[in-house]
Amino acid sequence: MTKWVYGFGGGSADGDASMKNLLGGKGANLAEMSSLGLPVPPGFTITTEVCTYYYANGEAYPAELVADVKAALAKVENVVGKTFGSVENPLLVSVRSGARASMPGMMDTVLNLGLNDETVEGLAKLSGDRRFAFDSYRRFITMYSNVVLGLGHDHFEEVLDEHKERLGVSVDTELTAENWEKIVADYKALVERELGKAFPQDPHAQLWGAVGAVFESWMNDRAKFYRRMHDIPESWGTAVNVQSMVFGNMGETSATGVAFTRNPSTGENKLYGEFLINAQGEDVVAGIRTPQSLTKAGREEMGETALSMEEAMPVVFGQFVDVVGRLESHYRDMQDIEFTVEQGRLWMLQTRNGKRTAKSALKIAVDLAAEGVISKEEGISRVEPAALDQLLHPTLDPKAERKIITTGLPASPGAATGKIVFDADEAERAAQNGDAVILVREETSPEDIHGMHAARGIVTARGGMTSHAAVVARGMGRPCVSGAGDIRIDDKAGTFTVRGRVFKAGEVITIDGAKGEVLEGAVAMIEPELTGDFQTLMAWADDVRRLKVRANAETPLDAKTARGFGAEGIGLCRTEHMFFDDTRIAAVREMILADNEAGRRAALAKIAPFQK
Repeated sequence: MTKWVYGFGGGSADGDASMKNLLGGKGANLAEMSSLGLPVPPGFTITTEVCTYYYANGEAYPAELVADVKAALAKVENVVGKTFGSVENPLLVSVRSGARASMPGMMDTVLNLGLNDETVEGLAKLSGDRRFAFDSYRRFITMYSNVVLGLGHDHFEEVLDEHKERLGVSVDTELTAENWEKIVADYKALVERELGKAFPQDPHAQLWGAVGAVFESWMNDRAKFYRRMHDIPESWGTAVNVQSMVFGNMGETSATGVAFTRNPSTGENKLYGEFLINAQGEDVVAGIRTPQSLTKAGREEMGETALSMEEAMPVVFGQFVDVVGRLESHYRDMQDIEFTVEQGRLWMLQTRNGKRTAKSALKIAVDLAAEGVISKEEGISRVEPAALDQLLHPTLDPKAERKIITTGLPASPGAATGKIVFDADEAERAAQNGDAVILVREETSPEDIHGMHAARGIVTARGGMTSHAAVVARGMGRPCVSGAGDIRIDDKAGTFTVRGRVFKAGEVITIDGAKGEVLEGAVAMIEPELTGDFQTLMAWADDVRRLKVRANAETPLDAKTARGFGAEGIGLCRTEHMFFDDTRIAAVREMILADNEAGRRAALAKIAPFQK
């Protein structure tokens, strides 16, 4: 009989990291972390095979699935000592996607599931914090309504903004329990008004609604676009992870964050990431609030005034450093980690091999090999050939004049020049017409994936170094400046304003993702120089390769460039305008293989008569 559901937590798990195809990347790593004895909230994974079954059978589930989920949920209840749907002692869960290939932000998530008008009162009494309970309830209504019921989150943002404006507050943490109760009432009224039915109150119906929505999100437009972009087969499907909630929004001793064990932009061997006190995970990755650095050194480097996690929560930070060190050592690669601190207790929510730039991939591979963690051969295989294309693009000329419009965070390195666009669809249309564009957004969301791919670079007014824009841009090799807080965007007018200066859609700007600068006009570029880690990795590749490297060069300049990149010869293709006799082939071959300038000049003289 097929096993559709695998449990994890409480120091044990049904699966492990090797079962990524069945459990998805998130589920396999949750199982692995549980088996390692790390603090993981218990839960269970519905396998990718259920997703395959779902689409092969008219969006129906296997007959045994309901009973399997019920049994798995009972095990979670037993471990945490809470009951799903209980008024007095409610268990709340998160429902997340988890494909075998990492697809950050492409599919849907629901947090705080299980809350309703009765269980929110139980959560308030159980926690002793009514504000926390209703903050969690309003988050759940927003996410569930958007992901499952199809009601856009902008509706809820308008209601929240109206309340904040009336109350004269600027950030969510300033709202009181009474404020949140009124907002929850308005949210529920909004759902009933827009959808013609009340917000669902049955926790079990909520659970199955969320599970179905996650499977449905495998086939949403942004997920399909991402799969095409990264050659991920549709047949793989996604798993669904149901996990007991831990709360980072329970006051000043609670927090949530995202960390990388090494810098994903540069590869530097330093803990890198951000966190927020009294927050839940979407606050960090969606750029809703400006996050704080994990380390004191990171805070000082970024010129931040808010305390780092190292300073604000030194005991928990010490535990965290130990756990992330164990994870990198265990997985033998840089890890991308999500975590929550609930009233001083650390919980690990996810680990995966982190998305990184080509520069970072090179350094991490070379460093891990030098540290003896991986072999040189494995180091070579860790760097995708297509990613090296990022290193072959120009960077800004350090001697060029820079008219700085504003600065933000250096979220993804590289430089790009293009016309300002404010909409992902417009970015895609403009790119198809041959225009270079820079996508400027308040913040990006998964729905912007096609526009981010079409743009040469991305600028966001909000968000940090681990925001959606930053993570996706690094994975795409796009330069990105995030959290450029001086920018005020007016989508209707098609403008952004910085300290009184107005920039219109279609105007040309340049961004420097390595410095976090947005610059006026087009700035001169210089050709890249491939040194250091690139040369080291290429030398290793030379040691193990069996093929000779030959260039497809059709002009002397192409041949010279190919020689500079290590080509040992040229292909014997014969095109109408270049290679049509052995004399010319011999002359170009001589040009490529020349070891000094005099030899190259002599070869060029032989080629000159053939140029037209």
